[in-house]
Amino acid sequence: MSEVGKALRAGDLWVTGSRRYKDFEEYLLPKAAYHDLRNTDGLDLAVDGDCASYLQQRTEQLHSELRRMEQLAKDGTLPDASIVDGILKIAPLEAQEPDEALLLNRQVYGMLPCIKITDLLVEIDEWTGFTRHFTHQKSGTAAKDRELTLTAILTDGINLGVARMAEACPAVSAATLSRTATWHIREETYTKALAEIINHHHQIEFAGYWGDGTTSSSDGQRFATGGRGDAHGQYNARYGSDPGVTFYTHVSDQYGPFHSKLINATVRDATHVLDGLLHHESDLQIEEHYTDTAGFTDHVFALCHLLGFRFAPRIRNIGETRFYSIVKPSQYPALEGLIGGTINAKLIEQNWEDILRLAASIKQGTVSASLMLRKLGAYPRQNALAIALRELGRLERTLFLLHYIQDPELRRRIHTGLNKGEAHHALKRAVFFNRLGELRDRTQETQGRRASGLNLVVAAITLWNTVYLERAVRVLRQQGQDISDDLLSHISPLKWEHINLTGDYRWRRDGGLRNRALRPLRIFTQASTLAA
Repeated sequence: MSEVGKALRAGDLWVTGSRRYKDFEEYLLPKAAYHDLRNTDGLDLAVDGDCASYLQQRTEQLHSELRRMEQLAKDGTLPDASIVDGILKIAPLEAQEPDEALLLNRQVYGMLPCIKITDLLVEIDEWTGFTRHFTHQKSGTAAKDRELTLTAILTDGINLGVARMAEACPAVSAATLSRTATWHIREETYTKALAEIINHHHQIEFAGYWGDGTTSSSDGQRFATGGRGDAHGQYNARYGSDPGVTFYTHVSDQYGPFHSKLINATVRDATHVLDGLLHHESDLQIEEHYTDTAGFTDHVFALCHLLGFRFAPRIRNIGETRFYSIVKPSQYPALEGLIGGTINAKLIEQNWEDILRLAASIKQGTVSASLMLRKLGAYPRQNALAIALRELGRLERTLFLLHYIQDPELRRRIHTGLNKGEAHHALKRAVFFNRLGELRDRTQETQGRRASGLNLVVAAITLWNTVYLERAVRVLRQQGQDISDDLLSHISPLKWEHINLTGDYRWRRDGGLRNRALRPLRIFTQASTLAA
């Protein structure tokens, strides 16, 4: 029985009809469908379908980059880095935020109008119409009562709970609110509504000062579970002995949180990196993606390359990370101490068709990347496909590391991208304040709704701040203040001091605009604010 259990976990045996232990082949595109796509150039992958051609091109590039790195190491000319006695050291990045940016940040936020979170959501809905995506689960019709829909969304976003929200929101009963949440608030409706907000934000000219929407970062944020939610939390020694879950969020370079999902606190972040890049419904065209150390594995490196994403993680203790070469490490004397072994190119070639089939299955949506990465990484006796994918990932990881060490600008770009995600964590902590910030819901589905609702509210705040920051900067420039475009890149749309998140939640149909397109800025109070 012990051997049968090992074989099931390794995928050597499978159970017909099982969801967890079914045949590995059933997760992938049928072979006939795969070959049809292969013969018609319909795989839609970012690599040459001919394995020999692909390996020749990548191995020549790897050899060239290793030679270049070796020469730079010998000459001692690596930018802000050094390799001495086989030990790699990279100088820490210096802060580049000018003092003028801090002053400008306080100045423009001092001009933003104060607003209640309820009025903010109504205003965002007036701009985007995102509430129309919360359709009835059975009939498919849009919700008729916008205020009731927004109340259900806010219930998730601030973690208040239906009963307490009914007390804080006049004229709304707990039964009515619960019925709306049951029939209209779902994962797919949240996804469509979020895409509406992100697309609107992406089109704002001011957001272009932070990026062009082609790079992104992702990171997990842990929330503790309490009460009935304890049973659905997971224990992770990294966070102590209390159970919890993780909200894993993808954030664009324009600060837009375009994807979020609930994951177990014990699951490595890397498992879910590709899901957010492939399955968001916004118009963003992500080309380069950043994570921290928990977000990378060799399998992720391989699949990101196959699917057309430049994967660029910030790796902790990078000096201990090993390179891999095609030829013997002794051919690179200055780097030999950093090279951990050679890449098994023959194994990649033998399993090339299976690698392409796996990548095509993920690209076509036949199976999620997180499911396949979890299965490939969990097999105690890894099969040939898992090992071949790891070898391919080692090749791509080595090419990335060589680029990372030689390019300080890439290191700074990664650092900046990850800092935007960290700034989102602070805003989410402020918004998700009820129940002491703990998830106390008894089902994983409800906990997932909390994650999606929080992400939607934060996206709405980001969009609202961006619109009014643009107006504030325009006014300052009209008043003759010299504000460079480079300075604007240091302003963040994630502050919330001017937003009232607490109190009774009353909805005004006009959002308090009183027939105005936008709210007036606090122009006449900014001078006193700066003086203070």
